[in-house]
Amino acid sequence: MTRKEAEILLQKLFGFKQFFDLQWQVIENLLAGKRVLFIEKTGFGKSLCFQFPATQMQGVTIVFSPLIALMRDQVRSMQEKGIRAAAINSNQEDLENATIIAKAQKNELDILYIAPERMENATWITAAREMKIAMVVIDEAHCISMWGQSFRPNYRRIVNLVRLLPKKFPVLATTATATPRVQEDIIEQVGTDLIPVRGQLLRSNIRLFVVTVQSEDEKFFWLAEYLPKLKKTGIVYTGTQANTDIFSNWLQFLKFNSAAYSGRLDAESRMRVESDFINNKYDCVVSTNALGMGIDKPDIRFIIHTQIPQSPIHYYQEIGRSGRDGQEAFAILLYNPNEDQELPKSFIDGSKPSASKYEKVIAVTKKAFLGRNEIIKATNLKQTQVSVILADLIDQKIINEQIVGKSKKYFFNPEAPALDLSAFETLRNVQNQELDRMLDYTGITSCRMQYLCNYLGDVRQGACGVCDIDALQHMRVVVSDAMKQKLQEFRETFFPVLEVETQRSNIINGVAASYYGVSNVGAALRHSKYEGGGDFPDWLLRLTLKAYRKYYGDPKIDLIVYVPPTESGDLVKNFAEKVSSILNIPISHKLVKSSATEAQKVFQSGISKKDNVHGKFIYQNPEEIVGKSILLVDDIFDSGYTIKEIGQYLTNIGAIKIAPLVIARTVGGDI
Repeated sequence: MTRKEAEILLQKLFGFKQFFDLQWQVIENLLAGKRVLFIEKTGFGKSLCFQFPATQMQGVTIVFSPLIALMRDQVRSMQEKGIRAAAINSNQEDLENATIIAKAQKNELDILYIAPERMENATWITAAREMKIAMVVIDEAHCISMWGQSFRPNYRRIVNLVRLLPKKFPVLATTATATPRVQEDIIEQVGTDLIPVRGQLLRSNIRLFVVTVQSEDEKFFWLAEYLPKLKKTGIVYTGTQANTDIFSNWLQFLKFNSAAYSGRLDAESRMRVESDFINNKYDCVVSTNALGMGIDKPDIRFIIHTQIPQSPIHYYQEIGRSGRDGQEAFAILLYNPNEDQELPKSFIDGSKPSASKYEKVIAVTKKAFLGRNEIIKATNLKQTQVSVILADLIDQKIINEQIVGKSKKYFFNPEAPALDLSAFETLRNVQNQELDRMLDYTGITSCRMQYLCNYLGDVRQGACGVCDIDALQHMRVVVSDAMKQKLQEFRETFFPVLEVETQRSNIINGVAASYYGVSNVGAALRHSKYEGGGDFPDWLLRLTLKAYRKYYGDPKIDLIVYVPPTESGDLVKNFAEKVSSILNIPISHKLVKSSATEAQKVFQSGISKKDNVHGKFIYQNPEEIVGKSILLVDDIFDSGYTIKEIGQYLTNIGAIKIAPLVIARTVGGDI
């Protein structure tokens, strides 16, 4: 097919008159059965490089992508064009996924998107053998490389698949962010016949600014002053899920239309926020770096970071989500040199498990033939850590895996070589060096965009002319007594929500008086619980009741019940009695444990936390609960499994509503 012939079809199928030169270079190679690594900035049209050839090939193109939002957007767009596209992901029902797989097996799809994690799924592996696969696409290909900013062990399974394909089988790997080192690593793993095609990374319409602040409060002040001056809509990135909640509520307090977005949201809520964001219903969305990957929104006008990213690669990728329409956009980093290094350093230190954790996994697989969840429980490790360790141990041939029915089992290889963790230690050193380069970025005196492009291996660029250094324009924080007072008012009226509602339970979302890690509430709780400080102080009681009244209003509550203690004695009981006295609501002491539990904080994984409390609570006179609305009181909310377990139990014995109320929610807790 000539370029002219292809562009006639392009106009008909996609509505574009012509390809960019690099797009055609990639497509021409794929149509010739070659393998390509395409490195190009966000918004250039990398997806078209596999969408178009997929319509011209016999069979289904499999697109491995970690981005469910991208899958959803691209499938909808292609279906509107009459292209047979579908996606398999964890947000869909099993029946829907099974129907889509059946279509692929019948050659009724042109493109099928799946998550890399499907390579762990025995059902998928069996089904894929019965498909006529025309091309394999690895989106976000930097995830293949340990040196990439988002290494995913499951991507190694894709590499193993590609290595088994015939030499003349088309393969496309795409990424917007790959340093020369990452590029070399991808080529080494996928195969030396992988042809690299690298575009120019300069984004001349994005104006880069760094604003140095002296405290976390100054980030709040800056947002209050400058957000009204920026064209809408945009993204404010934070480093933690808790901060998405805090900053979003601060902006709402200032009368901005804002929403929080993170992995804490359920799938339906994420889809709603994404849709409203795309349709410009918000002034901004406050998010972890989860939002933006795969979102088809070309007119994001600003990206503000309240936390320094781990590397220039992370930063370039995240700011690249703005201004894809070519119009002016702002990328602003709020940097606190006194505190902001701690969080990325903790991410780096925690990203790769220690040798002792590897030894735990090896030890339990020597004793038994175990599934992944069984290994998680036996080792008391986090799910993500076990996934990384298993993938690495399989690569090193220390552990073998076997499909048993619809699941996988793992067992120790008696002929295993010695454990080698040198690659991970090297990686940790590299990541610390990358963080140092990101810190350097905050203090450079030359063009910021040029610095980022050079770091990513594109040394062809000159100065952008529009960053704060090139344009000699700077943003500074203005601190006023009025703004200090406003921030104080916010902190006295902001109460974290506890997202615990489920379809099977009558528990409703609850409220906490504060976040544990961002106020003096945590210190007061710690003093009472672990330092012999006596009952929780009365000011905590007043703050908790203020949260109750603001969040719940004047609800009909029939009975107060409190969470039985594990290690805090009568602290929660005494606190709940005071709540009962002030609210004039009867209190019950009849919710007890049917058997002992461990403190939830000793468990690393959600699976183990859930098991620890499952079936461990009884109410001594259950008929008293029938038809009642319950206020459920506790001191600290972390993973939420205890509250949800009690909520389910009380629902089962007849409660019509369970409303949680706690003193503090932990910053790191996940539902």
